[in-house]
Amino acid sequence: MSLHPEPLNPIPSQTILVARAAFPKGSIYMAMRDELGTFYQDQDFAALFPSHGQHALAPWRLALVTVMQFVENLTDRQAATAVRARIDWKYALALELTDSGFDFSVLSEFRSRLVEGQAEDQLFELMLNKFKERGLLKAAGKQRTDSTHVVAAVRELNRTEGIAETLRAALNALATVAPTWLRQHTRAEWFERYAHRVEEYRLPKGVEARTAYMEVVGNDGIELLQAIFDEVKQTPLGITLRQLEAVEILRQMWIQHYYFLEGQLHLRDIKEVPPTAKRIESPYDIEARYSEKRDSKWTGYKVHLSESCEEGQPHLITNLLTTQAQVPDVSSTDQIQQSLIAKGLKPSQHLVDMGYTNIDLLLTTKQKYDFELVGPMRPDNGWQAAEKNGFGAANFEIDWQNHTMKCPMGKTAKDWKEGKDYRDKPVVHVRFARADCAKCESRLLCTRSVGKQRALTLRPKEQHQALQIIRLHQQGEEFKESYSLRAGVESTMSQGVNVLGLRRSRYIGLEKTSLQHFATGAAMNLVRIIQWLCDSNSEDSSLATLGQPKLRTRPSAFGALALTA
Repeated sequence: MSLHPEPLNPIPSQTILVARAAFPKGSIYMAMRDELGTFYQDQDFAALFPSHGQHALAPWRLALVTVMQFVENLTDRQAATAVRARIDWKYALALELTDSGFDFSVLSEFRSRLVEGQAEDQLFELMLNKFKERGLLKAAGKQRTDSTHVVAAVRELNRTEGIAETLRAALNALATVAPTWLRQHTRAEWFERYAHRVEEYRLPKGVEARTAYMEVVGNDGIELLQAIFDEVKQTPLGITLRQLEAVEILRQMWIQHYYFLEGQLHLRDIKEVPPTAKRIESPYDIEARYSEKRDSKWTGYKVHLSESCEEGQPHLITNLLTTQAQVPDVSSTDQIQQSLIAKGLKPSQHLVDMGYTNIDLLLTTKQKYDFELVGPMRPDNGWQAAEKNGFGAANFEIDWQNHTMKCPMGKTAKDWKEGKDYRDKPVVHVRFARADCAKCESRLLCTRSVGKQRALTLRPKEQHQALQIIRLHQQGEEFKESYSLRAGVESTMSQGVNVLGLRRSRYIGLEKTSLQHFATGAAMNLVRIIQWLCDSNSEDSSLATLGQPKLRTRPSAFGALALTA
């Protein structure tokens, strides 16, 4: 498919006439075309297409169809049908009423071009640029960020299922590429063992039987891999087989779950397998990772949404970041901030929850980027501070110059050692004398460890002092009032999850899932900007007929009693 960019076509007169008659009050897509245009042009995607060959469908139309598809959470088939059948879609796409549309597979091909050209963000960023040109989105405003989990588009597998399914996936790939070779290197019992999908109810019961089954599968996998490696040394076919992705996944999975001892294959103890950041959870999506957050457990990804939240301006999604599931939120804070700055959307305040903050970020954001990171710091996690009936770190007097600490009862600790914590961050370990703690009358307010003295771990001086000041400030009404604005991001998550299917990946792999989220962000912005324009226009405007008043969060029937009391 080649591309020869052409100027945007005007809407055919017959399409305008019928659409106005069918939608006397207008529709979201007709309002979009009238007020904002199409957002996209052919030349925006020219780099993704060759200059020679059969002419491709206009990419600006495919881009717009993709966004409209996500607005309504449609499949490719449903979106292609809408292009053929819906008048308001033909209006937005400037198509004749008699246009027969295109095959649904074209949408998948267009997404593949975006991914291969590393242009996953094009649908989203081009729309943002349009908003900035119209003055609908400006820098130096307040923005807020939150994340949610995304379930991968593969079924969740336990360890036994995952191992056996990996071998089954490799056998299926080999059967497609080299059926004759595979038949020569396959045992008869393999057909019974791997011809059908591996599911829990088919597997042996009991720990010993299950372990024995996994060792049988492990030996089958080693036999297959050895046959492939032997073939590599003998024929060109072996190189083809070795380069299959399913074969490489099999090799990696076996390294993660098995080991050789004295020539015998053994199953690794679950404590010896790699951590979730490196462990393959499914052979069908090797980038999906397992994670837990409070009561949620899932295999897949995580998406971070940032949105503007300035009073009197439309609240628009300004940035999306998709990561593997196990990546903590705090690791993404700086990347999100750099992305906002690169777009020319540096905020005045960046409102986040506790997962995105640490003392380093709170101190350095202002210095590095000249705006404020606003989010609660984790409280002192010692039981003394939590119960508010003991001596927490804030109750101790620290002499940083002489490397000593005095407790509330007047005893001085001189055991002062500088080191690093498990995240390789600098800390100071302070320990009081056992004799002083043993005879202290207030011992139970300080430590409950029998026979042990009080020990504290501190941040370096600048960070420790700033941490105490920030924690004290965050208890005041001024912080609570400014931070209350962050709560609005929950409605954005609700819109993304309940209306646009944000929490379930449509595609396999991190890049394609990221593309899904950019398309979802563009769809959300389209809905929001049209709604905002409708609400902002006078009653005489044709847009006003599409406007709806903003609703407050509905309380439960029982919760409503408190509001009327």
